[in-house]
Amino acid sequence: MKRIITTIAALVIGVMSIQAADDAKGEKKKGDPEAAWKKIAGDKESVTKEEFIANAKDKEKAAAVFDKKDTNKDGKLTKEEFLAHGKKK
Repeated sequence: MKRIITTIAALVIGVMSIQAADDAKGEKKKGDPEAAWKKIAGDKESVTKEEFIANAKDKEKAAAVFDKKDTNKDGKLTKEEFLAHGKKK
């Protein structure tokens, strides 16, 4: 009887640990917007569209993101515009 209970307990623990690992993989990491801006612009106050998409993996997506974030449509993206993305005005 002890052997059966021990086996069942070991199986339950194993299943729970596998499930926890799968849950951790499924979580989407949220990046730090300040760090992202530093990576894109360094110490600059603004970046052009070309600078913004220069190191992007998906150039088309980066261009669309730039257009969406450049709220005053001056062709430059400021830190404030970049960080305001997604916030309600």
